[in-house]
Amino acid sequence: MSRVVPTLRARAARRSGVLAALVLLMAVLGAAPAAAHNTLRSTDPAEGSTVATPPTQVTLTFDQPAVELGTQVVVTGPDGVVVSGGPAQLVDASVVQPLVATPLPAGTYAVDWRVTSADGHPLSGSLTFAVTAPAAAEPTQAPETAAATPDAAATDDPTVEPAPTSDVTMTAVGGPLDQEGTSPWVWVAVTAALVAVAGTAAVVASRRRAAQGGDVAAGPATGTSADRADDGSSAGA
Repeated sequence: MSRVVPTLRARAARRSGVLAALVLLMAVLGAAPAAAHNTLRSTDPAEGSTVATPPTQVTLTFDQPAVELGTQVVVTGPDGVVVSGGPAQLVDASVVQPLVATPLPAGTYAVDWRVTSADGHPLSGSLTFAVTAPAAAEPTQAPETAAATPDAAATDDPTVEPAPTSDVTMTAVGGPLDQEGTSPWVWVAVTAALVAVAGTAAVVASRRRAAQGGDVAAGPATGTSADRADDGSSAGA
């Protein structure tokens, strides 16, 4: 009997050791998948923080890189409007969510996120941050004038000469005015016209005198020949 009892005790101890080893192995194997899941390390802006102006993006940093499938970040403004701008971007172990480019108001913003770990396990959460001042609106640019002023046009293009003024043009064409406001060229034209009329009248008068003189000279010669013919006829008879 003394030999049988120690043998049973040794077998029981061996079985207990094997069972403990199996339990430990199962615990290690069961903890390995859990350790492979992603864990959120930090956020920018931080959870519950207050910033002076609205950020341009929200960054979530994990201990492991996430996969694009199933990863989504939704940022909601204080007025309940979603201000997420496009899909989330995966940069190393960070998930970056851009915000819209429009000016954002002051108030509390909510961030709801969900990422997918490399092993396919989903991970989700939420955070909030506050903004004390709204984003400054971009200044509007005044429209440019369609036509430049004459001085500006002359400065931009040195080859263009300035147009002469109306006073200079009138002086070059008409000459200086006399005291009564009539240009001397008018008097010159009138004088030339009078001279032409007088010359024409003189020529016409001269031609008329020449014609009358010819008629007078031809008259006596004709009368003498007739008288001579009559005298000859009388003498023959």
